[in-house]
Amino acid sequence: MTKTIYKICPEPMWREAERSGVFSGAPVDLADGFIHFSTAAQAVETAAKHFAGQDNLLLVAFDADRLGPALKFEVSRGGALFPHLYAPLETAMARWVRPLPLKADGSHDFPELEA
Repeated sequence: MTKTIYKICPEPMWREAERSGVFSGAPVDLADGFIHFSTAAQAVETAAKHFAGQDNLLLVAFDADRLGPALKFEVSRGGALFPHLYAPLETAMARWVRPLPLKADGSHDFPELEA
């Protein structure tokens, strides 16, 4: 089972959430009614599909087990199971927060991800 899941977020949005202690979601999350996450195997494709060419992003890691029953793995892109959180997210629950810079080719430069 997946232990670590990831949220890609514009840095100003995440820093504002850190000040309040709660991340309620990006506009797409609010529109869909849940906070979108990716597994380690999905994060690179998520960045390419939804954040192509965007700079000033953060990659935020969470322990899936700590998010409790509000976290559901649901069928999404290509039939894959994606983690969706049906609750506000306490920023203090983040395992770590790291920059997600762009490489010269325009793709994102990911750190090593834990599954």
